[in-house]
Amino acid sequence: MDRKRDYLIFTPGDVDLARSPLRGSLDAETYVLGAFNPGFTRLPNGNLLMMVRVAEALLEPVIGDHVRAIRWTAAGYVLDNHLLTGVAMTDPRQFDVAGGNYRTLALTSISWLLPVELTPDAQAVVAVHYDKAIEPAADYQQYGVEDARITRIGDTWYMTTCSVSAERHSTTLHVSTNGLDYELLGIVLDHQNKDMILFEGRIGGKFMALTRPLGEVYFAYPDESPYRGGPSINLAQSPDALHWKPLDQPFLRARKGSTSSMKLGGGTQPIRTDSGWLMLYHGVETRAKVGVYRTFWALLDADEPWKILRLEDGAPLIEAAPALTAPIAHQLYLPTEVVFSTGIADGGDDYIVASGEADLACRITHIPKSRFA
Repeated sequence: MDRKRDYLIFTPGDVDLARSPLRGSLDAETYVLGAFNPGFTRLPNGNLLMMVRVAEALLEPVIGDHVRAIRWTAAGYVLDNHLLTGVAMTDPRQFDVAGGNYRTLALTSISWLLPVELTPDAQAVVAVHYDKAIEPAADYQQYGVEDARITRIGDTWYMTTCSVSAERHSTTLHVSTNGLDYELLGIVLDHQNKDMILFEGRIGGKFMALTRPLGEVYFAYPDESPYRGGPSINLAQSPDALHWKPLDQPFLRARKGSTSSMKLGGGTQPIRTDSGWLMLYHGVETRAKVGVYRTFWALLDADEPWKILRLEDGAPLIEAAPALTAPIAHQLYLPTEVVFSTGIADGGDDYIVASGEADLACRITHIPKSRFA
């Protein structure tokens, strides 16, 4: 059989909204804005699991002179109204709310996580586990749970997510003993520290993770420095995966002259190889409103992962493939130059990489291990 190497495996049309967690209390028609950015891991039965981010949006967000946003409460999902005269709606994913001292956003969708089980080679969907979907469950998740990353260490699966609310934009941790049923343990990193991903194994007895703090201000490097100020990938360590200390050493920073100098962020969970830790990450090139997202890779020292043994930030490992989304082009709401890799699994002679394509669908790419030699 001719096996696919690079393909979409799950799209918005594959989501059954009749089984959405919102159906129990939200009295409004919705559609799937995107089914993308899947956490990725292998289950005990050998199958692969994608934890898909489903962004569910209102079919009619504007009613009269108001635009509406979905919000979770302990009593159910509700709709908040914002006067159209006080918002800016240039981005289909969000809108700016006027009147504050700081830039304040509201989302046009609310995200929840859907476990999708695949065959061991990721060539086909085996099951969609609506009964195990993860929806907002606390005030710090009022506006959704986003972008899962899954790491297996021993017999425990650790899943980090971004939790969004007016209170804070935080990183939260779920754990599982079977890779499919997850328990929420709460906030582990506070405001706007995104793309937190645990290494697949402890280093010196401690958990290690990639982080990516964001802010409104960054300080300049001297002119002779090879680096450019802005969002970068940092490292943190923990004795228990709950309490984290950032490492003092700087880590992966945007380099001048690189096409990814707008910002960097973690992609897949770092995995151990004979040569060190292999990590795939995303770099963003400034272009239009969103930018161009591509996947690059680095090899880190096995014992001192802040030491970068090899950095491939020239030619991308994975980049957007408009041909893949051509059959569902009518559903696109962003430029197609976005690929966001979010998980990796060992596939024998290949690595199997899961990505979000165009903030719309889930993409699988098989990459020969020889590519990293």
